Amino acid sequence: MSDPVAASAAGAARAGYDVAALREEFPVLASRPYGKPLVYLDNAATTQKPRQVLDRLARFYAHEYAAIHRGVHLLSAQATVAYEGARETARRFLGAERLSEVVFVRGATEGINLVAASFARPRLEPGDEVLVTALEHHSNIVPWQMACRERGAKLEVAPVDDRGEVILGEFARRLGPRTKMVAVTHVSNALGTINPVEEMVRLAHAEGVPVLVDGAQAAPRLALDVRALGCDFYVFSGHKTYGPTGIGVLYGRQEHLAAMPPYQTGGGMIRSVTFEETLFDAPPARFEAGTPPVAEAIGLGVALGFLERVGLPAIAAWEDELLAAATAAVAEVPGLTILGTAPQKAGVLSFVMSGAHPHDIGTILDHEGIAVRAGHHCAQPVMDRFGVPATVRASFGLYNTLGEVEALARGLARVRRHFPA
Repeated sequence: MSDPVAASAAGAARAGYDVAALREEFPVLASRPYGKPLVYLDNAATTQKPRQVLDRLARFYAHEYAAIHRGVHLLSAQATVAYEGARETARRFLGAERLSEVVFVRGATEGINLVAASFARPRLEPGDEVLVTALEHHSNIVPWQMACRERGAKLEVAPVDDRGEVILGEFARRLGPRTKMVAVTHVSNALGTINPVEEMVRLAHAEGVPVLVDGAQAAPRLALDVRALGCDFYVFSGHKTYGPTGIGVLYGRQEHLAAMPPYQTGGGMIRSVTFEETLFDAPPARFEAGTPPVAEAIGLGVALGFLERVGLPAIAAWEDELLAAATAAVAEVPGLTILGTAPQKAGVLSFVMSGAHPHDIGTILDHEGIAVRAGHHCAQPVMDRFGVPATVRASFGLYNTLGEVEALARGLARVRRHFPA
């Protein structure tokens, strides 16, 4: 098919998912790199932004901008209402019980660092353990490594099998009296594996161990309910949920946040300051020192509302269809091997091709207008587990089409011609 966008629009609309209409919300998708229609398959790295998010950011900066909280003038009051309204949207999106359990951070990375520094580190003693899995992004490894090193604790790792699934028996076996924290990804950014986090939380809580879930890849595509998951903390990033950069959300159970010291200090998070003593505000303000990312939070609220209106179950079903079609299509390419074949996967397809380096593959695809990611995806331990330095990763979003899957297959056939198996 000559038009990768139109190829599946009619079928999607018949199924009740109008991908053509959704694509109209994203101006960048009309781009033509190298004169070719843009096929954007780098959504696990970051997602594009719908027009309503872009318009809301412009309107705020042009007509509503002001510092929030404690301002007595109208602009400040309006900006404060919009900012806190975004917090309410995030609370609803996560299924959290209380607004005080929703902290705005710069992204999932800062949320994990905050928990590692303020919650876990003070509780760790020499010989204690923090348990992660072999699927983790560097952002859910390094903060725990540093906390363990500082406190004389140990980082334990639950292994994965050849399909890229965490071996639950091994995960359970590593839980014990020395385990003081569990940190697991909800969806692997490198392989797309969906972890059984509800079961993992249950196993950890049976041993009295709190759990943080890294939801950076789950939030854009899975309906969330942190109370049903039972986790103690949950983090995600705005830029992966079709919102702005520089904003994210940390959910923490109220009793944990109330007992945690501030991660950073400064203005906006205090009750009173004298030269002798400072009294800190209650959560979430306690963890939002300095001038907040007001515009970014408001934009995130719009993005989350957009996802709710489209419907997370519908998005997940559509991305499942794209993943199934892509898996079948690339399997026809000689010498191509897919890494990550768990039966429960999100819209991530990682692969290698014999005789072709991932960066060469990515470059050739780029000149066909196809944007993919090539590298270790900030998940070097995953690459080590599968014995490769890097993979090519095509990752799907709510606006991708079956025609774009066909374009990817054609692009890989061209790669194969450049680098015969």
